[in-house]
Amino acid sequence: MRLAILIVSYQVRDLLRACLQSIYEDLARSPGLTAQVVVVDNASADGSAAMVAEEFPLVHLIASSENLGFARGNNVGLRWLGFGTTSSPSSPLKPDAVLLLNPDTELQPGALATLSDFLRKHPHAGGCCPRLNYGDGHLQHSAFHFPGLVQLYLDLHPIPRLMETRLNGRYPRRKYEGDRPFPVDFALGAALMVRAEAIDAVGILDEAYFMYAEEMDWQKRMQQAGWPIYCVPTARVIHYEGQSARQFRRAMTVALWRSRLRYYQKHHPAWKQRAERWLIARAMRQRLDQAQAALAAGRGDPQQLQEQIAAYREILEELL
Repeated sequence: MRLAILIVSYQVRDLLRACLQSIYEDLARSPGLTAQVVVVDNASADGSAAMVAEEFPLVHLIASSENLGFARGNNVGLRWLGFGTTSSPSSPLKPDAVLLLNPDTELQPGALATLSDFLRKHPHAGGCCPRLNYGDGHLQHSAFHFPGLVQLYLDLHPIPRLMETRLNGRYPRRKYEGDRPFPVDFALGAALMVRAEAIDAVGILDEAYFMYAEEMDWQKRMQQAGWPIYCVPTARVIHYEGQSARQFRRAMTVALWRSRLRYYQKHHPAWKQRAERWLIARAMRQRLDQAQAALAAGRGDPQQLQEQIAAYREILEELL
């Protein structure tokens, strides 16, 4: 299987280095598996692009002059690989599959072989994901059911005893702890291997998403086109999670809800969209009131509270 590994990176040089090292170490363990590694650097100011060019000469580096976000950044790499456009003479042959991989991940031994072998042996599968573990070793849910109203409510108003259940879109932990692949609605874009034919069937990522929900939208389209997605829990990847996003908390909070609203608009009926918008607006007004009260009373970090207030107001404006 010809594999491409596509990483969109922003301001996480050291994590990116460790990620690339884990890729080449895993490839060395996997005779017969070849991979073209592509890094799209989103205008990092920490020397990420220079590090890749100097330390990983086999990587195809695309150094963007601006922060393209996750969807646009991945699409730059996908187009270079020959997807979503007519291949130019300078483009490589299309791979059989593409692994979208976050720069804050590290492949565990055999992950690439396990995922690619699954796609090779299951030609009906559109894509697959590994089991994810946080840096401390605890399980991170790597796949979810498509969201509904109950899941949205729990996201806005968490009820601890329900957060690990089907009501909140989770698959049982026992499935991740087993050794049998299982079908899922969608997998996190942190580590998602997609078959070339599935990409050709639905096209590349929707660039109206800057960050968040774009992989959910993509896999929704794949499922609708008859390309199911699976989790392969015997493939393991460590995910240090959200290291780039944490650098811009206000912007990422707004991007999260803007992306979710776009997803609802594309895939949910009008009645459901109205209910979703009402739930979000109600929760944002509550959070705005709480943040303003805390700021007035001198409770908490003033700068952080002001950031929260600005984010909640911007989200409410999106809902108007």
